[in-house]
Amino acid sequence: MTLLNVKRTPGRVGWQAGPVGGVLRPRLAMVVLGALALAAAALAGSVSLGQFTIPFADVLAALTGTGSEDAALIVLELRLPRALTGLLVGCAFGLAGALFQAVTRNPLASPDLIGVSAGASAGGVAAILIGGVTAAGAGSYEAVPIGALAGALAASAVIYVMAWRGGTITGYRFVLVGLGVHGVLGALTSWLLARADIDQASRAMVWLTGSLNGRGFEHSWWAGIALAVVVPVVLALSRPYQLLQYGEDTALGLGVPVHRARMILLLAGVVLAAIATAAAGPVSFVALAAPQIAKRLAGTASVPLLASGCVGAALLLGADLAARLVFEPIELPVGVVTGAVGAPYLMWLLLRANRLGTGG
Repeated sequence: MTLLNVKRTPGRVGWQAGPVGGVLRPRLAMVVLGALALAAAALAGSVSLGQFTIPFADVLAALTGTGSEDAALIVLELRLPRALTGLLVGCAFGLAGALFQAVTRNPLASPDLIGVSAGASAGGVAAILIGGVTAAGAGSYEAVPIGALAGALAASAVIYVMAWRGGTITGYRFVLVGLGVHGVLGALTSWLLARADIDQASRAMVWLTGSLNGRGFEHSWWAGIALAVVVPVVLALSRPYQLLQYGEDTALGLGVPVHRARMILLLAGVVLAAIATAAAGPVSFVALAAPQIAKRLAGTASVPLLASGCVGAALLLGADLAARLVFEPIELPVGVVTGAVGAPYLMWLLLRANRLGTGG
C-alpha cells in the first residue's frame, strides 16, 4: 500500500500523488509485521490453550494427521475453526472501520456506532427467528449472512441518503445520522426478539452479544470469501482511498471521481462489516479501535488500511483468548471483553476530539 503526499510536477499542469518514503514506510511495515506476529501468536494460543491444554507439537501433529484422535478432535473440530473465524472476522472489522473512518474523515465513523452493524444485526436476527436457524450453524446458516448483508445495505443506504446535503457528505453529519439509524434499528431488533419464543430469543441474544463459541469452518469460509472479493477492489482504489482523506477538493483537483470512489469504498466497508457480523455477531469496538491504534503506531496522518486489518485480527483473537482463559472455567463472549475495553477507549476518543476541536 502506498502512502501518498501531494506534489507539483514540473512541466505538467495539475497535481499528482507521490510516494512518501517509498512504497511502504519502515515504521508502517513494522506495525504490519508486529500485528501479524501478534495475530499468529494468538492463533497458536487459541488452538493450544484451554480447559485441555495441548502442547504445540501435538497441535502440529493433529494438523498433519499424525496425532491422537482426541487431539485431532479438539484442534480440528473445536478450536481451529473458532480461531480462523476470529482471525478473519477481526481483519474484516478492522478494514471496515478503516474504510469508514478514512472516507468520512471522522474517527467515530465506525460501523458498530453509525448503524451499519445494527442493520446487519437486525437482518441476522430476522434470519435466525424467521428462518429457524442458529448463528452457530444449525439449520441453513447461509440465511444469516444473507440477512445480515441485506440489513446492512438497507441501513447504509438510508444513512447515505439522509447525510447527503449540497452534493457532499460531511463526517459529522454522517455520524449523527448513523447514530439515529442505529437507535431505530436497535428498537426493531428488540421488537423482533419480543415477538419470538424464548428458545429462539435466547439463541439470538447470544449471537447479539458477539461470540466465537461454536463457530465452524462455514463461518470462516464466508468471512474468507468476503475478504477475497473485497480486498482486491479496495487495494485497486488505494489512491482514491488516500486522497479522500485530504478532502474532497484535493481529490477532485487530482482527477479522482469522488462520488463513485466514495460509494465503492463505503460499499466495501458495508460488505465486510455485514459478513463479519453474521459470522461472530456484532462484536463491538474492534472496527472503531483498530484503525486508530494502527494510525498511532504507524505515526501516519492517514488511516493505514492493511495495518488496520492486521491490528483488528490481533485484537479480536487476543480478546477471545482472554474471554476463554481469564475466568476459566467460565467462558465469556468475546463481545463482553471488547466492550469492556472499548467503552473507555470511546470515551477517551470523544474527550480528545472535543479538546482538539475535531469532533465535527
